[in-house]
This record gives sequence, structure tokens and C-alpha cells, in this order.
Amino acid sequence: MPDVRTVDVAVVGAGPAGMSAAVRAAGSGARVLVLDQSSHLGGQIWRHRERATLAAPARAWLARFEASGAGYLPQATVADASPGRLFAVTPTGPVTIHARAMVLATGARELFLPFPGWTLPNVFGVGGLQALIKSGLDVRGKRVVIAGSGPLVLPVAATASEHGARVVAVCEQAPRGALMAFGAGLWRSPSKLVAALRYRSAFRSTAFSTGTWVSRADGDGRVERVTLTDGRRQWTVDCDLLATACGLIPNVELGTALGCRVVNGALLVDDAQRTSVPSVFAAGECTGVGGEDLALAEGEIAGLAAAGQPSRERHRRRDRARRMVGRLERAFAPRAELLHRAEADTVVCRCEDVRLGDLDTGWSGRQAKLASRAGMGACQGRVCGAALARMYQWAPPSVRAPLSPVPVQALAALDDDVAG
Repeated sequence: MPDVRTVDVAVVGAGPAGMSAAVRAAGSGARVLVLDQSSHLGGQIWRHRERATLAAPARAWLARFEASGAGYLPQATVADASPGRLFAVTPTGPVTIHARAMVLATGARELFLPFPGWTLPNVFGVGGLQALIKSGLDVRGKRVVIAGSGPLVLPVAATASEHGARVVAVCEQAPRGALMAFGAGLWRSPSKLVAALRYRSAFRSTAFSTGTWVSRADGDGRVERVTLTDGRRQWTVDCDLLATACGLIPNVELGTALGCRVVNGALLVDDAQRTSVPSVFAAGECTGVGGEDLALAEGEIAGLAAAGQPSRERHRRRDRARRMVGRLERAFAPRAELLHRAEADTVVCRCEDVRLGDLDTGWSGRQAKLASRAGMGACQGRVCGAALARMYQWAPPSVRAPLSPVPVQALAALDDDVAG
């Protein structure tokens, strides 16, 4: 028998935004089900193996969620969706969820802009390295270079150092002036300033370079050295691990499939976190990358609104946190030089082994797919699609089922579900 569930509110994503939405909706009497691809609550930002390692606010929200009565479906990959319906694949089989309202809390992912050597083993995303360390990766004694953009650079450097890594270089691609202007505005958020200083102290013996980025990575079978540049000179640093990315981009694929409007790469929402589709709400990084406080505030508002309850008293906190979004975008916008690091033989689509020289700059994204299969691999363009869109100003790739890679046998169930 097919697994079919009916709820009042379905929440996709179990990070801060998704959990806070579920807690508020369930507290209003709604039947709530939360789906997440991970096997643990917390999302990327609160990823953990042992709850005791999390900060007190995170532990409190986990406890509130568990006491809320909301259902939880872990390791669930949403493969197809339409307003009022989700089709997900789990280790025990496919599940169809019918819901009066949905809250999308799908988060964000790292933006990778290709450069020579970026596909070498032991080259990770900045957040990717942090997730691996939290999941048990042993970095003791490893020489680590961290070169990225945004507030994530500091905590990842601190995490690596605290777990015994030899952090040999920490680089931020944004210029010093932009960082100084951003830091000057943190007087409104003293807790963030204190956190930044605490992270910096964790790797205080390592220089923190601004206006600096990766030019290339080299090694025999794995990364062994990284060439860094500040645009005027280049120098090489030996390393065992490289963590690099160009910031974060919202995950909007599910919202796009549901027909939600996307503006500037993020899901557009109104004052109640409602998208352009009336029964679909969105919260957290999928509406714009703004951090944990904003995600929690937006999640609470979305959960209450999805349950049909007012939430005006929480709007001020949300609006105050939302101002951080624009400041982050301005301070840490990827510089133009990052778009032009790839050489003719540099892989730009690692799933299909497409190289920069295989592409014609005059093509559209669709033409590139037809001629080279760029964007047609297992990740369905989540990595190369975003990169090539930035590099060539191509329109975002279209979205269709399956929304994420799923086992072949699940596609037959999807066909039956759609036909039904």
C-alpha cells in the first residue's frame, strides 16, 4: 500500500527556520509534518552528532520541537511537488503528503566558481568542511587553507583549529574596506561582534587576509598546495585540505516547482512570509541569506501564518534581522576576478566532465546542455548551473521532476502518484 499522509501544514527543512515554523504551527493546533534530507534535526547550521556540543539556543529549539507534537520524517528527499501535495522518497519507500499549507525552509547552498584544481580530492566547500568535521572527520595535524567569503569563514576556521588542524591561511575575498564598514554596523548586534571576536581568537596565530582569494590548486592525486592572490601578487601555500567557496545561494528549486516567484535569486515573500502561491509560505535562507536569528524569526511568522494565526508581534524582530541581508550582500559580494579563474581545460561541470573550452560564450544555458550535457548530471545543475549562470549571465536552469536525485525505482512510483 502506498504511504499517503494528510496534514494541515507540511514543513520542508528541519533547520532553525523549519523547526521554529513547526513549533508555532503545532502550538496553534495544526497537524504538522516536517521533512528533511538529513537523519538529524538542526539543518546545516545546527549539524551535530552530540546535542551537548550545540549552543544553548539550539538545544532549546530542539527540545521545543520534540515537545511540540509535530511529526518528523528524516532522510526524506522531495522529488516532486504541486500546491497541496509533496512526493518524497525515504529509505522505507515513497511517501505522498497532502497538506493544506506548506512552509518551505530549504536553506541555502555554497556557490562554487571553478578554478584550476577545484575538483582535486580534499578540496571542500567552506561549510562543507565544517559539516564533515562536525560529522567526525579527523583533521588533527592537517594543514588547512580556508579561503571564501562571508561570516562563515571565521567559525569554520575556528572549528578546524579547535579540532586540532594546523590552519595555515584564512582568506576573505572581500576587500578590507567592505569588511570594516560591515563590522562598524555590528554595534546594533553586539552578540555577533562578540562571536566574531571569539572565533578569531581560536586561530589567532594565523594571519587573516582580506582581499585575497584562490587562484589555483595543485597536487598529485589530491590537493597539496594552493596559489593565493590579492590581485597584485601571487604566493603558494602547502596544505592537506582546502576549504573554499564564494558565499551562499538560496535553494529555490522546490519553490520554483510550486510556481513561487523568485526575485534576485530568492523566493519572494510578503509580510506574513507568504509566497506568490497563497498556500505556500517560505522562511529562512531560501528567502535571502541572513543568518540564524532571521531564520528563526521568519520561521515563527510563517508557521503561525500557515496555521491561520496572527503573528504581528514577531515582525519587528524579523524586520530588524532582515536588514542584515542587504548588508551581507553588499559586504561579501563575489568580486569579478572570481568569475574568470577557469582555464580552457578546467572542469566546469564535474558530473559530466565538461570543461570550459567545451562551451561557447554565445550559447544560452539550454544550448550548453544540448551541446555538452553541462548541468545534466547527478546534481542536476545545482553546482555548475549556478556557476555558469554567474559566469555567462545565463538564466537560471529550469526545474522539473525529479527535483533531486532519487533511485530509479522511485520514478515509477512518481509516475503512479502523478497519474493518481
